[in-house]
Amino acid sequence: MQKMKYIWVDGKMVPWDQAQVHVLTHALHYGSAIFEGIRAYACADGSSAVFRLEDHCKRMLNSAKILRMNLPLTAEELVKACIETLEANELKEGYVRPLSFVGYGEMGVYPGNNPVQTIVATWPWGAYLGAEALEKGIRIKTSTFARSHVNTSMSKAKASGNYINSILAKVEAKDEGYDEAVMLDTNGYVSEATGENIFIVRDGVIKTTPWTSILGGITRDSVMKLAKDLGYVVEEQQFTRDELYIADEAFFTGTAAEITPIRELDHRQIGVGHAGPVTKHLQTEYFKIVKGENPKYASWLHHYKV
Repeated sequence: MQKMKYIWVDGKMVPWDQAQVHVLTHALHYGSAIFEGIRAYACADGSSAVFRLEDHCKRMLNSAKILRMNLPLTAEELVKACIETLEANELKEGYVRPLSFVGYGEMGVYPGNNPVQTIVATWPWGAYLGAEALEKGIRIKTSTFARSHVNTSMSKAKASGNYINSILAKVEAKDEGYDEAVMLDTNGYVSEATGENIFIVRDGVIKTTPWTSILGGITRDSVMKLAKDLGYVVEEQQFTRDELYIADEAFFTGTAAEITPIRELDHRQIGVGHAGPVTKHLQTEYFKIVKGENPKYASWLHHYKV
């Protein structure tokens, strides 16, 4: 990770190395934190813009509500903090990580009246799964770890504690030589990856797993709207891993992953074994949007100055 000058901490710009917490911070012991992953892009006209920043900040407040976390910020204040941090670090494009967590105070599972703290960090970050992955695609495996049941840990909250499930699956996949894991739900249907939503293309129809049992990705939502605008049929529908095996194309979406094709699952080649025509079409149009080259989606960009 490339160090930046500042991290926003509870309303103040703090030098990067001084942004610290006590070792007995509640979130460090129990995972009582929520966060967002957001991307900023250098646009074609020389400006910079954050992609769907307001929607990310609204989702973060929804996560706080689900976890009954008393977040002392509005969505508008969180937006302002993200922009201020990008500008303070003079970052034309990169990653934005707002995080709210239960801080130091009483120890024990019950957070009680411990303070809720918020930070915003920014840093440069390229293609999450590798630059070549956007064209060649990635190799994945079906995880032996199931995605948590919807009543286990609240799938609509982007909560830090939820990601233990993802860490287990990711480490397993990497140890076995794969780039990523796809996880099944507790009924055996394809759910999502460790940090991405999943789509398949079969017989001209684009399918993605239903919102009811996954974290509703903002990139996922963007791609669904974009695909429909481009004339594709898009369905939210459960599907099995063997349907994924015989898909014409498959790809992941996410803020970090953007639109990353899947070339192989469980030693079965998916489609032509690299990014297919639908995936390439969506990638091309998506990158036009985030770089400010499609005025139809201008409302998805929050411009700032560096």
